Amino acid sequence: MAVPKRRQSKSRQKMRRGANRWRAPIFKSCPECGTRIPSHIACPSCGNYRDRQVLDVEAL
Repeated sequence: MAVPKRRQSKSRQKMRRGANRWRAPIFKSCPECGTRIPSHIACPSCGNYRDRQVLDVEAL
């Protein structure tokens, strides 16, 4: 079985665990209606994505 030759320092241990921390989701505002939506998702309130209509909101 593989065993580490040297003990990891506290600094490296914290750097490794720092990648697992929770981060708040980043929202952007829709250019058409101004609601807050996640990136790369069509706006659920107006149906626009990248300056064009992709969803028919009345049907939803």
